[in-house]
Order: sequence, then C-alpha cells, then structure tokens
Amino acid sequence: VQLQAFGGGLVQAGGCLRLSCEASGRTFNYGMAWFRQAPGKEREFVAVINWSASTSYADSVKGRFTISRDNAKNSAYLQMNSLKPEDTAVYYCAARTGGWAIDPGEYDYWGQGTQVTVSS
Repeated sequence: VQLQAFGGGLVQAGGCLRLSCEASGRTFNYGMAWFRQAPGKEREFVAVINWSASTSYADSVKGRFTISRDNAKNSAYLQMNSLKPEDTAVYYCAARTGGWAIDPGEYDYWGQGTQVTVSS
C-alpha cells in the first residue's frame, strides 16, 4: 500500500483546509490516521478512523478537526476548521492493518506529508 497526502497550504488563523490521503491499494479494513510534525518536535497523533468509521482525536484538535474515509475510493480525509498557528506542521497520513492506534510506531504505511501553515 502506498499513500499520497495532499491538500496542505497557507491559511490565516480561523480558516480551514481539507487534507486528502489516497491509497494505492484496498484499505477498507485498515486503520487510517493523520499525524503531524512541527519543526523541532516529535511526530504527534492528530486523528484516526478505523474500518467501521469509529474515530478518535487528539485533545488539541477535538471539535475543530474531522476525520472521514471513503472506502470505495481508498481514501481518508481530514477537515480542519478554526485553524490556529499552533496547527502549523507537516501532516502525514498513515495506515495499518487491524484497528486504530495512536502510536506512530504502530503504523505500517506512511504518506510523504503535506505542509500546513497557519498565519496569525
């Protein structure tokens, strides 16, 4: 499975962006997640959705971000609203067989990352 993430960009605080993650193979039974990494910081969990569309979010994005998936398109999405400067990071999509996890070490497949920059 190869993942490709896109949709990042530059946006003002309070704005929104929608990230997409497309998989080269069938991922309907995979856990799909988004992580992010800011300069000088470790990669951190953002959101995850499992095969049954059960979701989990980092506290820092709850109520602002929404993860979803379209199994017919082997894709996952991250709708980001009310963006803050502290959301600035490279965002990565990831996939793993089985259920969801929040530890990046649990993921088997990674996209190349897409830059999100939120200006104040």
